[in-house]
Amino acid sequence: MDCNDENCSHQHAADSKHTVVLIDNNSDHRQEVMDALMSFYNILPYDSITAAMDAIKRAMPGVVLVDEDAPPQGGYELVKQLRLQEYVKDIPVIVLLASDSREKIAAVTECGADSWLVKPYRRSELIKKISQLLNAMVERQWDDLPPLQAKVLRGTVEVFNNIADTIASGEPIAYKDVSEACVPLIEAVNTDNFMGILHGVKNHDNYTYVHSLRVATMLTLFGHAINLPVHEQKILSTGGLLHDVGKMQIPHAVLNKPGRLTTEEFDVMKSHVTHTVYCLKKDDSIPKGIITIAGQHHEKLDGTGYPYGLEGGKLNDLARMAAIVDVFSALTDRRVYKPPMPPEEALKIMTEQMSQHLDLHLLNMFRHRFLDALSTF
Repeated sequence: MDCNDENCSHQHAADSKHTVVLIDNNSDHRQEVMDALMSFYNILPYDSITAAMDAIKRAMPGVVLVDEDAPPQGGYELVKQLRLQEYVKDIPVIVLLASDSREKIAAVTECGADSWLVKPYRRSELIKKISQLLNAMVERQWDDLPPLQAKVLRGTVEVFNNIADTIASGEPIAYKDVSEACVPLIEAVNTDNFMGILHGVKNHDNYTYVHSLRVATMLTLFGHAINLPVHEQKILSTGGLLHDVGKMQIPHAVLNKPGRLTTEEFDVMKSHVTHTVYCLKKDDSIPKGIITIAGQHHEKLDGTGYPYGLEGGKLNDLARMAAIVDVFSALTDRRVYKPPMPPEEALKIMTEQMSQHLDLHLLNMFRHRFLDALSTF
């Protein structure tokens, strides 16, 4: 089993997905939306508001999509009903419109809906809108965390979103901003206040951010546990947060494909490493250790990794630590195609099936020091 290749056999796992309720009496449109979203979300389709109301209360979906003319009373009235009921009043709602006239947009705002889309819309536009609303809901829950943990989450998600814009514009990543965002993370790890960070991020819908923050947190934990000084922990934390930024250039359909990747798709997926290194090298202030983490976290001791096929003595401890944490995080991450694997099972697989790929001395150190702490997430 080689889950470091990101090409494991993906299995359907409905309980690992957010739920979206769709209400539209147009059967063709319902099917189009289901086809567009079924890989990423659980879809509960209904042809009327009456049929959907019980399901909304029972399923507590992440988002509701409702057509403005959904029978019997229309989408605007549905939103008004939801906003008056305590247990469902905060569920995000997107109203599907026939046009973006001033009157329709005003009606969306007046009824209390969160957003709208005008038919016909692009699949990518729909997915982006749903993801934004899901993430906003998760991020509001961070207000209930202790201040330090909330600061870590808010700071890292802001800098991560800014990185996406920076890469799209072709500008260098602002390393200073990333480094400063990781200072509270290092403090949280060194004061044993990091579990809320891992819990707080797990339902976020931006997988690359979730995975990167988890890797950053666990790499920092690794460094703290082996008594690395704070300035070296900063290399680990920032390296973890930046190690996969090249995935922002990988098509969504490949990054989240619910089936096994084809050879061509896997080649596209593997290119995220070289994309990442290219982006990082645009800023001369980024330490070499961070580029090592980004460029070598998919290398393996036996030389079968990518992109360089490095082996044995050519891999320093940063690369070896990053490979261990990246694999562990990938196995224990929640993905649209699988539920999170229990930490004990992940570590067993890594020890028994990846002994030729991973540094067993460092892996045993990771296992012994972190199993108790990480078993709760």
